[in-house]
Amino acid sequence: MMAPRFGFNKKEKLKSRKQIDELFAKGKSFAVFPVRVTYRFLPAQGESTVQAGVTASKKYYKKAVDRNRLKRLLREAYRLQKGPLLEAARQKKLSGYLFFMYTDKTLSPFSAVQEAMGACLKKLEQKLPAAHEDLA
Repeated sequence: MMAPRFGFNKKEKLKSRKQIDELFAKGKSFAVFPVRVTYRFLPAQGESTVQAGVTASKKYYKKAVDRNRLKRLLREAYRLQKGPLLEAARQKKLSGYLFFMYTDKTLSPFSAVQEAMGACLKKLEQKLPAAHEDLA
């Protein structure tokens, strides 16, 4: 077995405006405070990939420095804990699009963000088989 890879490379980032719009139009979502997740799983064409994006509200965080910090925390928490979800998606031959939104009105410490992200990823893992059945 390979050691888990903790990178978050360009292929794993959700950047396509078209895919993001489609994700919000057709995806499902749930929240584990302070993180809200919108997700969509599709049968993989070729290699199974999971792409993720993050955001923090401009409404609650007027300063870009605060938004950037929150996005950095979300990305780091995802990067460190994404392994099991990617493995499960690969085994089920699914590709996924995820979007994490920070919803709290106050800045949380990394430990809180990491805990919420862990719970989100576990929940997503449990939703994988259901997502596959939706597509059949």
